[in-house]
Amino acid sequence: MALSTTDHDRGRIGKTYVYPVISRRARGLSVGINLNPNKACNWRCVYCQVPGLVAGNSPKIDLALLERELREFLDPKVLGAWLEKHAPAGTRELRDLALSGDGESTSAEEFPDVVERIGALLREFGHAGRVPLTLITNGSLIQQPRVQQGLAGIARIGGRIWFKLDSATDAGMRALNSSALGIEKQRKNLVLCASLAPTWIQTMALARKGAPPSDAERAAYLELVRGLVAGRVPLKGVLLYGYARTSHQPEAHELSALPREWMERYADEIRAAGLPVELSL
Repeated sequence: MALSTTDHDRGRIGKTYVYPVISRRARGLSVGINLNPNKACNWRCVYCQVPGLVAGNSPKIDLALLERELREFLDPKVLGAWLEKHAPAGTRELRDLALSGDGESTSAEEFPDVVERIGALLREFGHAGRVPLTLITNGSLIQQPRVQQGLAGIARIGGRIWFKLDSATDAGMRALNSSALGIEKQRKNLVLCASLAPTWIQTMALARKGAPPSDAERAAYLELVRGLVAGRVPLKGVLLYGYARTSHQPEAHELSALPREWMERYADEIRAAGLPVELSL
């Protein structure tokens, strides 16, 4: 089956940690690195596409196996032949490596070591400075020194962080992410993250039971953005994206994509609040 933006099958090539996808936000081929093959996460987002998701953290990471899998797949002959067979024309250029999978990557105790090994492989294959390492994170563990060490490592190799912020209210975070962290702690983690590595806010906007986010939710989000801008937090912008892949959570029947017009209007409102926006539908 050909790669597509609607199919992010982690087991496509039969490896434990490494999987290729076509990413809307990366704008092409992304080689994913799944540090949660146990399908465990400390959040449970209603739109999560992971079947059998459980509460928990990453298992112990076999660093030697991860490095071997990534080296094998990044071999130019192997990668080129695989993409020729499975990737649509126009999507065969490697756009990034992404720490993203079936849970929260930063929950892995070996997270800093994983970053270092990926950086070494990027240099080995001549991708350093050209192909970034992207960490896709819910940001909930960034207060931990071990995680901060990994973020600093990502910055050193020219990588970037995509930090989840779907709601700017405590109620919204509970409803969308099943998170009791609270928006004030999430905001502090975002500010800390942006001080350590290039950081984008990543925001999912969807309809629930046919209704878009409320005016109050939207106003809280825009007020948070304005505060971050006023505080000179060095954010790169917002990756605003819509509901495109079917959820495997119990709330799936309640979820649907918002109209293009709504998404474009929201993107314009965020831009007016002071941050650049990249919109993916």
